Amino acid sequence: MKGFEIGQELETTIVQISGDTVFIDLGLKSEGFVDKAEFLDADGKCTVSEGDKIKVYFVSSNRDELHFTTKLKGENADSNILESAYNSGLPVEGHVEKEIKGGFEVKIGTSRAFCPYSQMGYKNRLEPAEYVGRSMTFIITEFKNEGKNIIVSNRKVEEQAEVNKVNSLAEKLTVGSVVTGEVKSLQSYGAFIDLNGFQALLPISEISHARVNDVSEVLSVGQKIEAKIIKAEWNTSKPERSKVSLSMKELEKDPWDEVSSINIGDKFTGKIARIAAFGLFVNLKPGIDGLVHVSLLRDVNDKTNLNKKFKVGDTMEVIVQKIEAGEKRISLSPAGASDEQEDDASDYLKQQDKADDGYSYNPFAALMKK
Repeated sequence: MKGFEIGQELETTIVQISGDTVFIDLGLKSEGFVDKAEFLDADGKCTVSEGDKIKVYFVSSNRDELHFTTKLKGENADSNILESAYNSGLPVEGHVEKEIKGGFEVKIGTSRAFCPYSQMGYKNRLEPAEYVGRSMTFIITEFKNEGKNIIVSNRKVEEQAEVNKVNSLAEKLTVGSVVTGEVKSLQSYGAFIDLNGFQALLPISEISHARVNDVSEVLSVGQKIEAKIIKAEWNTSKPERSKVSLSMKELEKDPWDEVSSINIGDKFTGKIARIAAFGLFVNLKPGIDGLVHVSLLRDVNDKTNLNKKFKVGDTMEVIVQKIEAGEKRISLSPAGASDEQEDDASDYLKQQDKADDGYSYNPFAALMKK
């Protein structure tokens, strides 16, 4: 086909994905296509979409149809084609024949090549024996003695695929975007969410406005969630250093917007949500905690270890003393403390009544009675 030579590289855009075919833009009346199978991952999912930019190589033509590939099939490759692939950086497909000293013997067409251990696999590396018998994609990194000495790398192929994926995701996954993902794993500090092959972190503090102490109580592996991207640091040269953080909390209504339903003097029976050196945080409503300052706690002083005296989850009756809605702060006192103060005053008055019966007069007690 005039205008294209076999092995010629082309950077283009995917214009349509239909059935088993991916159509690409050639800027001509003729159609260009790539087999969809080249873009399927291990789970059979297509890793590209319309509008994505890809790099392809011309293979053949049939009338007005131009066939391109992202890699060169090994069975069709002789030493001349392999040398061309080496010079152009064209990926080739090879079969891992066996494990040898220092790496693997790989058959590409009629030629044999060597792949060092360090150049086999990338992120999820397998045991060496697991690669034997597989057909994989390689880049020829060294071509000498008319093809008698060929060194290949699978790692470089996978690294470039990761760079391409990150470049594509960086355009779609930006701060403020709302995304849907699947919970991949649970950690003590949060959960990792799969976003089209990239794992983003959902910190435990961003799961909900309500305090979450155990991630497994609210999330499970395989669960679908919706979240907002609150941080996106893409590193296109070193994809493994890219970081994306999510928040489910950002999509919830802020419970502090309803804090007007809480009034000074209200009594609550809540659970201790957090223990700090300066006091106890007690949950009043989902997402709203108040503080009982250490100075208001009974039988406690500045040397008391609150974590030994109280436990998260313990029930506590409290009374609202102060509300600072703008600062999202509520001051509480133990309900028992107010009751005890009232009981002490009552006992004092009773004692003074007995003193009156004994014909003694106490002006202060009389004032208290009034």
